[in-house]
Amino acid sequence: MADLIHYTAAETAEAIASGTVSAVEVAQAHLDRINAVDEKVHAFLHVDTEGALAAARAVDEKRAAGEELGPLAGVPLALKDVFTTRGVPTTAGSKMLEGWRPPYDATVTRRLKEAGVVILGKTNMDEFAMGSSTENSAYGPTGNPWDLSRIPGGSGGGSAAALAAYEAPLAIGTDTGGSIRQPGAVTGTVGVKPTYGSVSRYGLIAFSSSLDQGGPCARTVLDAALLHEAIAGHDPMDSTSINAPVPQVVAAARQADVKGMRVGVVTEFGGEGYQPGVMQRFHESVELLRSLGAEIVEISCPSFTYALPAYYLIAPSECSSNLARFDAMRYGLRVGDDGNRSAEEVTALTREAGFGPEVKRRIMLGTYALSSGYYDAYYGSAQKVRTLITRDFDRAFADVDVLISPTTPTTAFPIGERADDPMAMYLADLCTIPSNLAGNAAMSVPVGLAPEDNLPVGLQIIAPALADDRLYRVGAAVEAALNEKWGHPLLEEAPAL
Repeated sequence: MADLIHYTAAETAEAIASGTVSAVEVAQAHLDRINAVDEKVHAFLHVDTEGALAAARAVDEKRAAGEELGPLAGVPLALKDVFTTRGVPTTAGSKMLEGWRPPYDATVTRRLKEAGVVILGKTNMDEFAMGSSTENSAYGPTGNPWDLSRIPGGSGGGSAAALAAYEAPLAIGTDTGGSIRQPGAVTGTVGVKPTYGSVSRYGLIAFSSSLDQGGPCARTVLDAALLHEAIAGHDPMDSTSINAPVPQVVAAARQADVKGMRVGVVTEFGGEGYQPGVMQRFHESVELLRSLGAEIVEISCPSFTYALPAYYLIAPSECSSNLARFDAMRYGLRVGDDGNRSAEEVTALTREAGFGPEVKRRIMLGTYALSSGYYDAYYGSAQKVRTLITRDFDRAFADVDVLISPTTPTTAFPIGERADDPMAMYLADLCTIPSNLAGNAAMSVPVGLAPEDNLPVGLQIIAPALADDRLYRVGAAVEAALNEKWGHPLLEEAPAL
């Protein structure tokens, strides 16, 4: 049964539907893999063995009864611990929510269950999704399966690491400034940030409400597309949800053809600060797309230069507002309630104990940026920059179908290397942040290893809002061409655990 962990999600679903293997056998194989390797990787914060096997049995019973199964029925999945899951611990990587078992499912969680997807458990993450390395989790860092001494990206490093370690064929992440795409890039997996509002945020524990977006993570572009279609769609429970048809991403992934497409290379995403091996693989990807029939166009988006500072004003401002709900009065951690202290004292003691250093840093930055006398100078100015970035995207997409860039400036760096240098850490988000500020769609797809350290490199593909299908068309074409060149998928080269 060990071979089952190496199946793609599409292959797994097909095997279950045909009766070649049972959903319970598939779930057990992945639970055994988690038991064997996760002590080293620490991708999971909670493994729901009982719930996973029960969900798998339900799929097998439906198949035996002749019921029609969905395209992902019985396929195991690792769920980022920021989506509420009824009766299952949901912590958002924070001591503030340690032991909390939500009384309801997030819309994404509910849709996964309705699709027959088997949720294996909840994955590790930077606390409240604030970070670029999964080192800010209150429960310890996750290791990158390519090199356990290095970071798996953030904030969704647990989900990406679970894929790279073959603990699950599918995962869900969230992307506020790159937290799906960046972990995908440094673990050699596929990560997609759908168009903002196309996947419901109901039940997603908020960091920055105008930026947060759930999305699919997988080892192949087709698997990501199948998961994308399962979770996307309008949700009346989410006031920011787009009431529009879900783009035909699975059909686009199967098409895998870029002939006649115009692909823009963003001038501002390159130069100083980029690792040579990352740029080498990026330039090779550009030539690969040209050889596949795409027209390459140089595109300048000057406002992208200001995306990083704008993001680090907008996101902390929104987090300082969102995290005000953690006041020790309603749910979660409560410290110092001995009957003698005031509510204000209990709130202060609880926040001191419950929030980690990075969360406190961002709350303070955001509260300052929103304070009287500074709002217009900081938060207001950042929102104006956001508008300029959106206009740059609009101008670019008038000339090209998609934009491409490196996903991250470097490969995975050693755990602890940037812990005392927040600015160096924030620079990891350099290429991914503009898409979050504008709300359009973006993907990271693996394009090989950097020669100097033999670690994965990701290609970022950016498409206009509600044109998510273009990501899959380009990503699948790149994936197919590189698999043919290497004779095997990139991820098969990942070191054994």
